[in-house]
Amino acid sequence: MIQYFSIVLMLVGIYGLLSQRNVIKLIAALNIFEIGLNLFIVSIGFVKDGLVPILTSNNESSAMLYVDPLPHALVLTSIVIGVGVTALALALAKKMHDKYGTYDMDEMGGK
Repeated sequence: MIQYFSIVLMLVGIYGLLSQRNVIKLIAALNIFEIGLNLFIVSIGFVKDGLVPILTSNNESSAMLYVDPLPHALVLTSIVIGVGVTALALALAKKMHDKYGTYDMDEMGGK
């Protein structure tokens, strides 16, 4: 169920990227897409009633019951990179606004 919601979020983000001409709205659409993608990756790594992937001598469960920590680590890295990309994009948007006086990309082309 959560995978469908994450796919809807990604589709909303792609729609925003393709339909908007405002730089701030483009950055917001990129963030929505990123949130959907991160949610999808975490939902793929989810195991119902999964165990922490720490092997001990008294824990003899099947390997299928362990939660894979790799998707969660990748999402944490993706969140950090996403914050950096958003900060850079907002700084560039401010510079563009200072130069052109607008956030609309159609109006920037005329000057």
